[in-house]
Amino acid sequence: MNSYYKGTIIEESLEDNRIINDIEIVGFRISKDENPADRWHLYTVKVTKDIIQKFSRYIKAGWYMHFWNGNDVTAVFKDKVFEFKHDQKETWKDACDYGRSMGIPEKQLDFLIE
Repeated sequence: MNSYYKGTIIEESLEDNRIINDIEIVGFRISKDENPADRWHLYTVKVTKDIIQKFSRYIKAGWYMHFWNGNDVTAVFKDKVFEFKHDQKETWKDACDYGRSMGIPEKQLDFLIE
């Protein structure tokens, strides 16, 4: 496996969006919400493990982002990072428990990968 991870960053989840300038963006879209204030700016990115660790300092509390390289998934919350295997749901437990404790809805803790 290569050392790059793929993921999606929601710009609105960042305390300081300038970190986006330092990463490789491979795709971009804006959510289709009718109200412009409700729209999310979603960046598909390719990043290294070192960069992934830095995101925990930039993400707002109550949000998360995740990255994957094959079956290896890294979930990033404010000041907390979890690693698990996508095909082994039991390994998701700590990340899901932490996400719920931060008020993230269960349906959003799905850690989708492509």
